[in-house]
Amino acid sequence: MTGLSITGLRAEHGRNEVLTGLDLVVEDGALACVLGPSGCGKSTLLRVIAGFHRPTAGAVELRGRTLADQRTWVPAERRRIGYMPQDGALFPHLTIAGNIGFGLPRAARRGRVAELLELVGLAGLGERHPHQLSGGQQQRVALARALAPAPELLLLDEPFAALDAALRADLRAEVAATLRAAGATAILVTHDQDEALSFADLIAVVRGGRIAQTGTPDELYHRPADPEVARTLGEANLVAAELDGETGRTAFGPLPLTAAGTGSAQVLLRPGQLRLDEAGAVAARVLRSHFRGHDHRVELSPEPGRGLPERLIAYTDTAPPPAGSPVRLAATGPAHAVGGGGAGAASRLADAGASVG
Repeated sequence: MTGLSITGLRAEHGRNEVLTGLDLVVEDGALACVLGPSGCGKSTLLRVIAGFHRPTAGAVELRGRTLADQRTWVPAERRRIGYMPQDGALFPHLTIAGNIGFGLPRAARRGRVAELLELVGLAGLGERHPHQLSGGQQQRVALARALAPAPELLLLDEPFAALDAALRADLRAEVAATLRAAGATAILVTHDQDEALSFADLIAVVRGGRIAQTGTPDELYHRPADPEVARTLGEANLVAAELDGETGRTAFGPLPLTAAGTGSAQVLLRPGQLRLDEAGAVAARVLRSHFRGHDHRVELSPEPGRGLPERLIAYTDTAPPPAGSPVRLAATGPAHAVGGGGAGAASRLADAGASVG
């Protein structure tokens, strides 16, 4: 069953059109993520869905019920949509139970609050106040409050942005598990690709007020529609190739492709697909590297020409040689074609910094 359906959505801020004909479908019970840089229109999209901003064209439907079109505008309080802001926005003078139960019918309040405290792992803390909880616990309270009226859709506006990295990853996993346990349909807005990849069933990449591509995290990471989507999902090496059926001929040698093709193209190789190998087909020099605990991120300058960008990125398990050292590189497929143009286009993209996301 379709949960949320958006067609031809347009919206303005002043005289500037921010959404330019956006289409999006989120199935009932799915965890979706709207991913894009600041200014791409993702926050405006959330405000339109929530009922805080009127679109100039298009339609928004939730479970078959029209929320907005040229003739209809359902106010925010009647949309059955929950909202979890970045800062949680808890009432400091109310207890945790009071925050979660705020606005609920008196008869159902006690039971619903107890159920949600258990769901978010805060059973027994209902009589505390927000200032007595950690940042992560406060965000769990905000989630419980957003879920309290059993909304048909929950919107999460970068709710983990203010937390430190370790807590952010843990809480993100907890929130996703909680939403799945509740059977909720949710949309998370973020600019963080790691957050999108780990949280969502469906990712929608927003660019210039439109959806550039939608798909599962695996689809978008390994089979992006174009170079910009590839970079949005993570660091990317774009290499010229000649496609011959299911094989692409590159400077690294022949590589299997994700889909058969013909002609000149650029193919995507993620940094984890490159390795330092004495028998590798590509000569390069180490520019710099840094240790990240689980691996080493290595920037390399390959030999000029051959359809290679000015910089390549590799993730390696072992420490690389010092900066300036000559090395050889090998690649592992499959490679994914993200655009035509061969070596010339690949060089132009490299000059624009497109080889590194």
